[in-house]
Amino acid sequence: MKIEKIKPIPKYILKLIQKAEVNNHITLSGYVRFYSYLTKNDGELVKVTVACKNNINSPRWRCKQVVIHGVHSNKCFIKDIVFHFMGNYSVGWFEEGLQQEPKWYEDNEWGYVDGKYFNIHCPVLNKEYALRFPEYKYSAVDIFPYYDTLKYLRTYEKYPQAEMLVKFGLHAYAMSKQILHKVGKDKNFRKWLIDKRYEIIGHGYYVGTLLKAYRTGKQIKQVQKIEGDKKKFCCRDNYKNIKSLFTTDKAVTEFLEYIEKQNANISSYSDYLTACNYLGLDMNLLKNRLPHNFKKWHDIRIDEYRTAKALKDAEERKKLYTEFAAIAEKYLPLQIDKEDTFIVIIARSPQDLIREGEILHHCVGHMNYDQRFIREESLIFFIRNKETPNTPFVTLEYSLKNHKVLQCYGDGDNRPNEHVLYFVNNKWLPYANKQIKKIKKLTKQVA
Repeated sequence: MKIEKIKPIPKYILKLIQKAEVNNHITLSGYVRFYSYLTKNDGELVKVTVACKNNINSPRWRCKQVVIHGVHSNKCFIKDIVFHFMGNYSVGWFEEGLQQEPKWYEDNEWGYVDGKYFNIHCPVLNKEYALRFPEYKYSAVDIFPYYDTLKYLRTYEKYPQAEMLVKFGLHAYAMSKQILHKVGKDKNFRKWLIDKRYEIIGHGYYVGTLLKAYRTGKQIKQVQKIEGDKKKFCCRDNYKNIKSLFTTDKAVTEFLEYIEKQNANISSYSDYLTACNYLGLDMNLLKNRLPHNFKKWHDIRIDEYRTAKALKDAEERKKLYTEFAAIAEKYLPLQIDKEDTFIVIIARSPQDLIREGEILHHCVGHMNYDQRFIREESLIFFIRNKETPNTPFVTLEYSLKNHKVLQCYGDGDNRPNEHVLYFVNNKWLPYANKQIKKIKKLTKQVA
């Protein structure tokens, strides 16, 4: 493409732009709007981006060409436009009479820059124009729903099978090199995609999910859930003991599939693993790492751990209770007992944790939560119904480092209902974080 070959905006394109402006009800918005159209420049297919603007509450509407991209060019032509690294653009309108003085970047002459910085995402008004080029006649670009038309055409040149994906509604994967390569090489994968297209369309499945579901024969939804759980698991700061045991991607996948199959949760497994490590069990053995009946062996190991720890703690019990009570007293202001359905009570002793865990059938009283409490790593609070303040209902673990809720479970490690979660996250948590700031400030003053 060449600067001297640039032509004015065609009249039919101006009509399409004005129609789009009317349909979108933004003809008098006062903001800059962008549209684009396809045309030819020195024999090359190009995309011309047009900026539109008007004065607020005025019919004085103007538009101008500001960016031109070529399908095979890394550079693009620009005029009277500047890119801000915050991700937006400014356009000068002096020549059009919409401002008093020209901007520093406005000289009404075409220049060129790296095309990637000015690839403005905006509607392409005449995608069908590309079909005039013989090499794009069967590209299906006219029904490709996304804005980056030129990128799609470049992909199509290298992977003609992109057309098939677009025509079958799988356009979300039409520019995935992994999918396109597999489609081109594997006839059975092409048939599998077509057969599964109604299940795939609109669900936002990962590329890796589709490839793995095809390879393993598992249901796509099941694979997607495991992949999503894997991403969440790997991004979480806690559960370092589990991550040190399952170190490879394959091992993490095996672990998460095991947890789902056993109808367990990661928190319970973390407690189980802590107990096993305390008891000195060899976790490289499959029977210990992934026991056939997790609930049964979880309860056995927790009881064994509880007994062993109780014997060791016999000599230090008095010290433990004293230290625990001191920390509870320090963070007593985080309790809440206002006019609400629920109240929040801080654990006052290790015995409180044991009672809570026994009644609600979870591990808060069996594991090292008391030690975390004393080290001020996390605090344990009890959510109670206001009418029955002495009856265990929901247990909450709060991180003093990150000022967030780490765990919140009811009976049997079940997720509380939405009313409880709303109370915890929208009422108690902001209040608790505010009290933490006061406690820290007071501690500094005393020090």
